[in-house]
Amino acid sequence: MAMKRCLSFLLMLVACSMLAGCAVAVLGAAAVTGGSGAVFYINGELKTDYPYPFDKAWNACEKTAAYMNATDVFPEKEISKGTLQAFIDGEKVRFVVEYKTKDLTTVSIRVGIIGNKSASQRLHDKVAGYLSK
Repeated sequence: MAMKRCLSFLLMLVACSMLAGCAVAVLGAAAVTGGSGAVFYINGELKTDYPYPFDKAWNACEKTAAYMNATDVFPEKEISKGTLQAFIDGEKVRFVVEYKTKDLTTVSIRVGIIGNKSASQRLHDKVAGYLSK
């Protein structure tokens, strides 16, 4: 039932985008380890919800950047949203962490200018690993 609603939502999103003239590409959904929900790759960003508080998700993103030997790290954290920009292996990477509820946080990751799904997925896997510890 939930999968049916998700598919309906995606179809409506694509239809609305086409009517509005936007170039939104929904390139599939996949599960990420660590108990997260569906993953969406939209406009070069890989986005998923994690069943963890905002601060824990933020810390997991910081640890991921440190583990990947990120350079030129620029964190910008507010009460309910944070953006961490850095360079990892010569590519610009942006983590966006957004509060949804007390125990639900959305994390979006973009690698490069136009996005790199497989690189973003590897970073999400690392974030999920830190969250599950």
